[in-house]
Amino acid sequence: LRAIFRSPSAVIFSFVFPLIFILVFGFIGGGNRLNVRVAFDKTTDTTSRLYQQIKSIPAITIARKEEKQIFEDIEKGRITAVLNIQETTNARAKYEVKLKTSDAANQQNVQVLVSILEGVIKRINEDEFPQSSTYATISKDIVKIPGRTYRTIDFILPGQLGFSLLSAGVFGVAFIFFSLRQTLVLKRFFATPINRTHIVFGEAISRVLFQMITAVVILLVGYFAFNFTLVHGWITFLELLVLSLVGLIVFMGFGFIVSGLARNESSIPPIANLITLPQFLLAGTFFSTEAFPSWLQPICRVLPLTHLNDAMRNVAFEGAHLADCGKQLGILGLWTIGVYAVAVKVFRWE
Repeated sequence: LRAIFRSPSAVIFSFVFPLIFILVFGFIGGGNRLNVRVAFDKTTDTTSRLYQQIKSIPAITIARKEEKQIFEDIEKGRITAVLNIQETTNARAKYEVKLKTSDAANQQNVQVLVSILEGVIKRINEDEFPQSSTYATISKDIVKIPGRTYRTIDFILPGQLGFSLLSAGVFGVAFIFFSLRQTLVLKRFFATPINRTHIVFGEAISRVLFQMITAVVILLVGYFAFNFTLVHGWITFLELLVLSLVGLIVFMGFGFIVSGLARNESSIPPIANLITLPQFLLAGTFFSTEAFPSWLQPICRVLPLTHLNDAMRNVAFEGAHLADCGKQLGILGLWTIGVYAVAVKVFRWE
């Protein structure tokens, strides 16, 4: 454990890099992501010209999800509003647009959305109602439901914690065991009464202790400095530490594989990067996996870091507990079995 703390690379990758990213994204934009995303109510008149015009506006992203998921997204501010376009009996206007939003939504985005809708209606009026009538009106009664603000830090911090765990598990274990083998330290261990299993567990436990300290620091900095959401307080904090432990165990298995495959020290980074880089980029560390093309999303959903990030975000912000993360934990469990089965085959002592 002392050797790990004395390693500059271990400290930089585990503490410094994640904290730098957290600081950068914590200060950017004051917390909320500016993105005008809307959904249509299932009773919306999709035959109206207004509906077709709104769909074609580049500044508006249409969310297409189940009604329950849409409600959850509104509640958390991920969707600016739900639009409901209905035909009216009012002689002055053919349609009325009703908006449903939440306290968690960026109110600036709500105003931008209303301005966009007014502009669309004005253009239609110039074509079809040049006199006094109007094609549609926007209801002044905007329905608001209670919501909890979903800040940038609530998305970024779990991803950075997962990245820290992945880097430490793969690079840390790979370099440590290769170094012990290359410097003949393991050979000297064999001359003592120490059991081989104890050697592995000793190194593993020291890595776990070090990384749990890292997780505690990252979570506390996020909570106290940037108001990172811990829905159930200390219970959520402890559950995130349990998830960190599960993720670290999986990623350490990759480290054992790399240390077994590497023939020299210079070959460790390329092999390790083949494991870490795709996960770092595709597992929802910086951006939601929904932002990727549809053909790429199945690959994203296979990666273990994706499920660790999803579980952490569900626990931290959604208010889920470990029992509610059965799918993610199950997939991580399958990865653990597969990874360590390979690790046992390729691990070398000398």
